Amino acid sequence: MTLATLAPRRPGPAKILRQYELVDRVRSYNPDADEDLLNRAYVYAMRAHGSQKRASGDPYFSHPLEVAAILTDLKLDDATIVAAVLHDTIEDTEATREEIDRLFGDEIGSLVEGLTKIKRLDLVSKQAAQGENLRKLLLAIADDIRVLLVKLADRLHNMRTLHHVPVAKRARVAQETLDIYAPLSGRMGMQGMRDELEELSFAALMPEAHESIVSRLDDMTENYGSLIAKIETELSDKLAQRGIGASVKGRQKQPYSVWHKMEQKSLALEQLSDIFGFRVLVESIEDCYRVLGVVHTQWPGVPGRFKDYISTPKQNDYRSIHTTVVGPGRQRVELQIRTRAMHDLAENGIAAHALYKDGGALDVGIAAGESRAYSGLRRTIAMLADADSAEEFLEHTKLELFHDQVFCFTPKGKLIALPKGATPIDFAYAVHTGIGDTAVGAKINGRMAALISELANGDEVEIACAEGQVPPPAWEGLVATGKARAAVRRATRNAVRAQYSGLGRQILTRAFERNGKVFSEDKVKAVLPRLARASLDDVLAAVGRGEMVSADVVRAVHPEIGEPRKAGAAPGAGEPGWFGLEKAENFRFKVPGAAPVGDAGPMRPIPIRGQSGDLPVSFAPNGGAVPGDRIVGILTPGEGITIYPIQSPALTAFDDQPERWLDVRWDIDPSRKELFPAQIAVTAINEPGALAAITGAVGENGANIDDVRVMSRSADFREVLVDVEVWDLKQLGAIMAQLRAQKTVSRVERVNG
Repeated sequence: MTLATLAPRRPGPAKILRQYELVDRVRSYNPDADEDLLNRAYVYAMRAHGSQKRASGDPYFSHPLEVAAILTDLKLDDATIVAAVLHDTIEDTEATREEIDRLFGDEIGSLVEGLTKIKRLDLVSKQAAQGENLRKLLLAIADDIRVLLVKLADRLHNMRTLHHVPVAKRARVAQETLDIYAPLSGRMGMQGMRDELEELSFAALMPEAHESIVSRLDDMTENYGSLIAKIETELSDKLAQRGIGASVKGRQKQPYSVWHKMEQKSLALEQLSDIFGFRVLVESIEDCYRVLGVVHTQWPGVPGRFKDYISTPKQNDYRSIHTTVVGPGRQRVELQIRTRAMHDLAENGIAAHALYKDGGALDVGIAAGESRAYSGLRRTIAMLADADSAEEFLEHTKLELFHDQVFCFTPKGKLIALPKGATPIDFAYAVHTGIGDTAVGAKINGRMAALISELANGDEVEIACAEGQVPPPAWEGLVATGKARAAVRRATRNAVRAQYSGLGRQILTRAFERNGKVFSEDKVKAVLPRLARASLDDVLAAVGRGEMVSADVVRAVHPEIGEPRKAGAAPGAGEPGWFGLEKAENFRFKVPGAAPVGDAGPMRPIPIRGQSGDLPVSFAPNGGAVPGDRIVGILTPGEGITIYPIQSPALTAFDDQPERWLDVRWDIDPSRKELFPAQIAVTAINEPGALAAITGAVGENGANIDDVRVMSRSADFREVLVDVEVWDLKQLGAIMAQLRAQKTVSRVERVNG
């Protein structure tokens, strides 16, 4: 039985399933059903829901009964049917988990609890609430797959009655179904369920597109009906001649699948070659390959259109042979060849698995105890649970569930299933998070390949790693799996946090020294409650980001120091100096010749290496800074330190924010040839060769040109702005001197933004 025939939609008011009808439906496939349990559940739910109404005006109690009816068509066990009848009682009535446990047992109570949304979520966004409820549901599914079966039946009935729901909510529910529940049913191999959920969502979200596709498919069916019948007859006759008992049936692709493929591949409907296909059902696996032999000897196969999912099943346990041939009338004909048992599993997926009926295992290559689909889902849920927020969890769930798959291999032959579009980065993280974090290169089928290459079915992938490597943040936008994206995001956060923690430690060390004290980790840990932080690292990172003033930390550890003075006030005799640690030295730079404010002895400035160093450092956006310049750092909360030359006019914008000034110094490693940014403004005579002379002077001195812009033009002169990268101030000076010596150059100035 397929889901196309399950619980047909009833027009008009819902016909409520009667008590004896529910029992009869279960006993039709399970003569040993617990009739008393089913009757008690029916009466309890009816009383609990009382006079509640649905949006359609029907009694609310009709909904759980329709959900139960869908599950009886799938021939599920008594506990699942009872859970379906009771699934909304805890959420929408006065019923409690304790009462359900007492009346129906812990097993059913656990199923109903798993289906109950979290109430009164104190979350800002609907997306966060949606993510938290999905997290709860999937964790319950990981404990018992029957929770998912009830949830999918619940969503299917809600989608069948979606037209009664307000338009605004209708779109949200349909999109959620398309993003989460249809892929979930596909992941569990329940293709019939997936098809109907996608169709109902498609019709709700894009009614005009849906109507257009359906109309055109109806026209094509009318036009090609005779050809389809001819192919069915011809193929059936040829198989019968070879003594193969087979059922051959033509089928039409679902409207949503057609639309999705048109969108994905930018094709017109007439360009699709698989709108019509044929399914061949036989009794045994041996017959599957005999059918394949008959088909391929009778008609030529289409290259690249053969897949054997019997020898290599999909992750959702799907098994079948797919092939495309050039059949009668030179028409491309897509064929699916499978046994009847495989077909049952393909349509109803895990719901057809004997594990949930009599404890056995179907003869479809699945080890007894747990199906591949369910074990794969459990692994996915375990990975998703690592997301740091509800929104991330929701995002990663969609990534993991929505994609088709490719199968790749490790050099040792281990099979790795990945979503379509996956890269060697995804592969590395699928093998182990540590391999993904340290990946630096890849070989695909023995050849060097970029880490962002798209993997194909059957690729053998080898990952090269380097100790100490950290994944670049840009990887987050390049990967296709939620696991890889979460790992990259986590590694980036950890790296940035480490940078800010290091900066915060240096700032605090100087702050304590400025006030005649010694920085002590233990003393800071002792005052964490006063600082409203959970750990020392939290404090260090907050100070490094500029989210917490260093003076507050000093004062929390040493309350006797007292409050800081306002900016610009000089300390009186015997008064403590500035808490702001960085400010005194920076005022010494900023006001040459003036006495430093709050001088408390020599201070150690923060060492600066460059943008690739250990601190979150960037350089002034206009003009930059190079080793040899006297420099000052400006702390920007959440961004780090921006380095300016001391002569930069941009520093005047920070005159009234002394708490952001940092004393910094260059700390250049001679073994690391780092380049630093600078800008040069050149006024050149407007004649041929002038620009070549400018760029030549830069190149002859061993520097790089990052950008050249002509800022203004006149009949005689051109104003040119050159962004260069140099080793130090000496090299920059040599470039400017050579430019001034050029006959075509009238003026050269360094830009200090």
